[in-house]
Amino acid sequence: MNFEGKEFTAYSIPTTNTNVLLIEAEKGMLGCGYLNIEIANKVNDVCAIVTGVKTPDDMLSAKVVAVSNEAAKMGIKEGMTGKEALLLMS
Repeated sequence: MNFEGKEFTAYSIPTTNTNVLLIEAEKGMLGCGYLNIEIANKVNDVCAIVTGVKTPDDMLSAKVVAVSNEAAKMGIKEGMTGKEALLLMS
């Protein structure tokens, strides 16, 4: 996945009832609501969460609903789009 001159790796992992979605940037990740922000904080990962998404492309326009402490230090905030968060992680 590429935009604004940056490259990102998108993952869609099927489960029995849904998909686990993740987009990896150079310095962090954007994940779906399946992921746990508390664990990201515990291991000091840069992570932002979006919800209500079905595909990696959906994640770009979705609003961030949670950020890890390390993501907050990079200026990532709840309410910004997934795309904005990823660009700050690149």
